Amino acid sequence: MRALIVVMDSVGIGGAPDAARYGDEGADTVGHIAEACAAGHADGGQRQGSLHVPHLVELGLGDACEHARGRRPPGLQKRAGPGAAFGCARERSLGKDTPSGHWEIAGVPVTFEWGYFPKTIPAFPPELISRLCEAAQLPGILGDRHASGTEIIAELGEQHMKTGKPICYTSADSVFQIAAHERTFGLDRLYEVCQAARPLVDPLNIGRVIARPFVGDSPSEFRRTAHRRDYAVPPPERTILDIAADDRRDVVSIGKIDDIFAHRGTGHNLKGDGNDALFTRLLEGLERLQDGGLLFANFVDFDTLYGHRRDLQGYARALEEFDRRLPELSGRLRRDDLLVITADHGCDPTWSGSDHTREQVPVLAVNGRHGGSIGRRDGFADIGATVARHLELAQTGHGHAFW
Repeated sequence: MRALIVVMDSVGIGGAPDAARYGDEGADTVGHIAEACAAGHADGGQRQGSLHVPHLVELGLGDACEHARGRRPPGLQKRAGPGAAFGCARERSLGKDTPSGHWEIAGVPVTFEWGYFPKTIPAFPPELISRLCEAAQLPGILGDRHASGTEIIAELGEQHMKTGKPICYTSADSVFQIAAHERTFGLDRLYEVCQAARPLVDPLNIGRVIARPFVGDSPSEFRRTAHRRDYAVPPPERTILDIAADDRRDVVSIGKIDDIFAHRGTGHNLKGDGNDALFTRLLEGLERLQDGGLLFANFVDFDTLYGHRRDLQGYARALEEFDRRLPELSGRLRRDDLLVITADHGCDPTWSGSDHTREQVPVLAVNGRHGGSIGRRDGFADIGATVARHLELAQTGHGHAFW
């Protein structure tokens, strides 16, 4: 008896009841991708046929979309197979960011407001930058504004390499991001600067300081690497990861889960460069996961490579590539295991801007004893409550189990 939570980062299915508050009314990540594929608008108009994710559809993705939006997107018309449990969930947390979504999935909704930097130039308080430069012995910084990471690195990367000044920027999320070249600035040096920044942004209630290393010798060659590291504040309450670890259960985390939870209760972490490598690490983690254990995985490419960059074609291909590997996972499940595939927010590649979108998420569950609709869940914490019940762990106090 084991439990797995697999988060397809940003794979929202639209229809959040409070989306208008966030300027996201009408956003629908999966729905709009599927519609574009069916209309031949993906892959520069060269694509033939609808979005092809038969294994996710078999698990109930089309049914989940129908729960959320009252309709099934093109290519997702087939109903779930026998034994699949499916539904959707709205987020109760106040943010539409990665930590809020993941913490709520793990049983702890975020009921407070994060701090955010204003959309001004400069975006950061002068005292913050002054203290950071002093603490990290920096000659200054570049950027100091809201920006796309890839765009600001292309713009300022060469200047950064000449001056030794890191590129600091933010987004609509509660983040302070620091980009630096792995060779000329140094990866360890970048991590040290981020560690110096973490306590300085605490009074501003900033959720994450993110190290954004990159390589290359010119703007056309610059690319961010897999050595990203998030320095997050810890969850405000005990999550199911904490509860499992305290009960001496085996815990395996895949990808950036350990960073999201500030390395608290995340057990043995396995990383990989990209979704395909992460899927391989997921299979490795499942192979070693002991009875009564919990595996928590994040697949980040959907969000960082395709959602934020508004790359509809790439997002469609990533969904199909993820889907192709799902039989490798289902074939390794035991009858008494519980698998939940879900998401933490949306990032509709057809939407304006480059930020996350406030959407409901799919909840696709596989367990030998249950199947059918689990309906529209009033909070991601229902996932954590279900996992806790399955593993016979104490509850976090939030959410209601599906069964």
